[in-house]
Amino acid sequence: MAKDKKKLSFPSAYSILLGLMIVIAIITNFVPAVKQTSVADLAMAPVNGMIGVKDLTLEETITKVREKKGLDAAISEIKKSETPYINVWNNGKVIGAIDVALFVLIIGGFLGVVTKTGALDAGVASLVVKLKGKEIYLIPVLMVIFSLGGTTYGMSEESLAFYALITTTMIAAGFDSIVAVATIMLGCGSGVLGSTINPFATGAAVSAASAVGIKINQGITIIIGVVLWFVITGISIVYVMHYAKKVKKDKTKSILSKAEIDAANDTFKDNNADVIEFTTRRKVALTIFALSFVVMILGVIPWENFNITIFSNTSFLLGSSLGAWWFPELTIWFFLVAVVIGMVSGLSEKEIVNSFIAGCSDMMGVALVIGISRGVSFMMANTGLDLLILDKACGVLNNVSGLLFANLAYIIYIGLSFLIPSTSGLASVSMPIFAPLAAKLGMSPEVMVSAFSAGSGIVNLITPTSGVVMGGIAISRVEYSTWVKFVGKLLGIIFIATIIILSIVPLVLGL
Repeated sequence: MAKDKKKLSFPSAYSILLGLMIVIAIITNFVPAVKQTSVADLAMAPVNGMIGVKDLTLEETITKVREKKGLDAAISEIKKSETPYINVWNNGKVIGAIDVALFVLIIGGFLGVVTKTGALDAGVASLVVKLKGKEIYLIPVLMVIFSLGGTTYGMSEESLAFYALITTTMIAAGFDSIVAVATIMLGCGSGVLGSTINPFATGAAVSAASAVGIKINQGITIIIGVVLWFVITGISIVYVMHYAKKVKKDKTKSILSKAEIDAANDTFKDNNADVIEFTTRRKVALTIFALSFVVMILGVIPWENFNITIFSNTSFLLGSSLGAWWFPELTIWFFLVAVVIGMVSGLSEKEIVNSFIAGCSDMMGVALVIGISRGVSFMMANTGLDLLILDKACGVLNNVSGLLFANLAYIIYIGLSFLIPSTSGLASVSMPIFAPLAAKLGMSPEVMVSAFSAGSGIVNLITPTSGVVMGGIAISRVEYSTWVKFVGKLLGIIFIATIIILSIVPLVLGL
């Protein structure tokens, strides 16, 4: 009897990221202008990516003070600093992913408690019944909401909190898990690509350009951003709805493998034939669940940047006012809400603890992926390879004029974004170079800002160095290769649409 041939399988997210680290390490040993990566650097990259790099300047100061004046003086030096030199923010050359990873673990615990109450299953079942025959409208409504978050405040990492909920809902509605991933990732991503007042993209770019004396007309960047947001969000919605309709009609049309479908069903589909009653207690628990996300959104939008001060005196809750929250505050917030939901639902102390720990364990693989993906960025920064490539890209743009300039800048930013997936980080290192170059060549620096936003936006829908991409698909039990296959054609459409917009809109505006 002939042996069955082994089917080739795409490597896991861990193997992809570790392989990418090895490739970067090899490249640095053949490029004289950058620091060579040692075996130790390569081995420690995943850990450095998770915990970040501490502030070496402050550490050196503290060490010298301790040697000369003793421990008390050193402690006083630490107290004088604005932030601790080793903490969750990791104020060093590379910000660690430990805060994001811990947030994902706690979100897992939070969802574990909510699932234990039965409120989520009962609520989703009720929603699906009410939308019977109209489930498809969930997609455009949710994608518009997520895209508004993306264009206004750069909704990205915090979207990880929604993957389990949306995946459960989409599977219950008759779609598959990749529809859930696309709804969230393409929703947020379309918004970020068409950033208008996003402080982490256009805001960071304008600030970086201003630091070197280049004034940016933010009205123009908002106009271009609105056009990009409207067109790209519309294209993405049509693309996802087309696929969703096809899968709902015929499950064999799903792009997912049988293993992925089984994994998603085992995790998110309720196989119990009993109908869970939507009791008053469960309604209260689900209301608190929904409000927790509303508070999360209120917490991360930088209100003071928009001259809104009504949340200025809300630091009593977690030590930081709403609008100044980030992952440390969000982590504690969802932990507290998990306890409250468990108590309101009548769970015992043991039930709350056990369901929370079980939920955390489900997210352990996701947390590790996020940390390892940040390790790739660490290696790029630690060797100086990212700055070398940035310098070469600047040389390509020099002496280029007309429509070619904007589109070439867009293409270059796509390449740079693979190396520096952080939008604010890329803006900080590139805009002080590119904005003056645009002004020198008589080009609009506003178009450069839009090219940066669009370039980083499209890459962050697919790059394996993004903790959001790898974390999101891991939560929904979708393989990276499947996501690439699904989104590949759409990225081509988005690329062409963006080229057209960056060519036509500046002409219409007389830039």
